Amino acid sequence: MSEAQLHYGCPTSTYKFTSPAEDNIELGVLDNIQWKGQLFLVSYGIRIGIRVNESTVLKELSNYLPPGWESSTSPIVDELYSLIMAKTLDSCDTHGYYQLYRNQEKLTETTELREALATLDSDLRLQIGIAVKDRLFVHAGVVGWQGKAIVIPGRSFSGKTTLVAALVKAGATYYSDEYAVLDANGLVHPYARPLSIRQDEGQGVKRCSVEELGGKAGIEPIPIGMVVHTQYRSGIQWSPTSISAGQGVLALLDNTIVARLRPEFALPILSRAVADALCVEGKRGEADEIAIALLN
Repeated sequence: MSEAQLHYGCPTSTYKFTSPAEDNIELGVLDNIQWKGQLFLVSYGIRIGIRVNESTVLKELSNYLPPGWESSTSPIVDELYSLIMAKTLDSCDTHGYYQLYRNQEKLTETTELREALATLDSDLRLQIGIAVKDRLFVHAGVVGWQGKAIVIPGRSFSGKTTLVAALVKAGATYYSDEYAVLDANGLVHPYARPLSIRQDEGQGVKRCSVEELGGKAGIEPIPIGMVVHTQYRSGIQWSPTSISAGQGVLALLDNTIVARLRPEFALPILSRAVADALCVEGKRGEADEIAIALLN
């Protein structure tokens, strides 16, 4: 993120929402804050504004933006995020904390900047996945292998990032640990954000680039070759069973952001996506073992 992409001291009144109803919202307390920096960006056609009252947090921000984002100079936004650093006096000690808002909704309040930024990252991805019109976002890990995608549908805590990391270490090409992004033809596009690898209990999440794992990210869209519907269970032997293409579609649909909002959009894309794919399901043990099995 270069200095040219940031605009300092911009008053609230320069922001305009695309929705007239949003544009007329009484800004209240946010209107009285002196904003020290801001960033306009576009991701998948969705226009985002992010403003901060402490410019030092901007150096951390770039690590939490969506893959492939582009800077913008337009103050017209679909979503406006406000990250506030505040201080409170408690027993003669001054404590800092962070508040994050999307438009007028408070998303989190925390003493940890990284927690606030992680919430921004998560909510920003979700809002883009809902609003985008020409892509379908499915919660899934994705790697490329021999020109085709291995897609592992699953929400948070399902173990998909751990499995994706193991597949990358075993030689697969990294596409995403969070979303399978499908176009109208059912091809999977890269969404190569840093992997969010969970550490031991109490140590949180480590954001890790694919290069740190010794791998590389995919560039081109590819067809799905395999759908792996699985969850981790300690000590279990990997013994998958084949499922039908229809069951594969349902596994993906269950993890599709707009499944209930726009099923008429999602179902045809998913059907095309798995038409020539092998679909399997089963509980898995350690990620390193299943990674070797899937690539052989």
